[in-house]
Parts: sequence; structure tokens; C-alpha cells
Amino acid sequence: MPVPGTTAVLVLLPDADPLLEAAAQLDTRVVRPGVPAHATLLYPWLPADQVGAGELRRLRAALAVAAPEGGPLSLRLTEVEGDGGFIGIPVPELRPLATAVRTAFPQQVPYEGRFGSDPAVHLTVSLDAAADTAAVIARRVTEHLPIVTEVSAVHVVALAPEGWQELAALPLTS
Repeated sequence: MPVPGTTAVLVLLPDADPLLEAAAQLDTRVVRPGVPAHATLLYPWLPADQVGAGELRRLRAALAVAAPEGGPLSLRLTEVEGDGGFIGIPVPELRPLATAVRTAFPQQVPYEGRFGSDPAVHLTVSLDAAADTAAVIARRVTEHLPIVTEVSAVHVVALAPEGWQELAALPLTS
């Protein structure tokens, strides 16, 4: 469980919010409250009190290397993957951004190593669902796919006592 001051580097996916809503309709406990649909590039990132202008410049530089043409990135959410109570949607188009961010901050191991040193980028739809609930969520989510969307920014968020708060939005500019 994250503690206040934990940060993450995310890509928000508002067009995928209906997927989380479909999961929450079955069991609100399987969806993180107060967190919109997103794909994580790096979590945890730096402690919030260590995020300053220099770290954000380094993050921007990493993003520029991964997306040198700038501008919005087109994404296609097309398939459901599951493992136990986890249901997710792969987002392979974000892999170059994740790799660049993780390379720029090598001391920050994604998910503290729980899923290997370089886990695939995905949208988490549900966590810790009962097997029968996960199966229903997977079927319902599949009905909403494909979702074609664009993203134009990367967001740095920090956990505060009242929930996740945005620290910075870094546009993918051209």
C-alpha cells in the first residue's frame, strides 16, 4: 500500500474510464478509488519532496528521446489480459515512453520489482477480484473494446492524505 509522498509517472486514459466503471459496477473493491483510468510508466517514482525542477527537466528530456516527433500519441486498447483477480489492457504504444523514463531513473525499480525489472505497460481494470467476478469483468470490458484514443501529456502524481494529486503535466509537444 503506498504511503503519502509516493509519486508515479502516468499517462491518463479518460476514454477508458468506462472500463473501470464496468468493473466497479460488479465490485467497487477491485477498482482503486479516486484514480482515473491510466497507464503507469514508472511507479514508484521519487519521493514527492525530491521532485523539483531538475527532476522534471530530466523526465522531460527522457520523454523527448522516446517521442522526438512530439505531439499526441495514438493508442489502441484492443485486448483483455488476466491473471487471477487482475484484469488489464496492454498499451504497447507506451512502451518507448516507459523505457525512456525507467532508463532516466534507473534507481527507481518499477513496482519495486514485483513484476520484474521492465514490466509491460498496461491499464489496470481490476485488482484482487474473485475468480468469478474477474471473468465477468473481462467479458464486460471486452464489449467496450477496441478503444482508440490519443494522449498528449504525461502526468506526475503524488499521494497526499486526501488522495492522489497532480504535481506536473508534461506535454508531448512537437
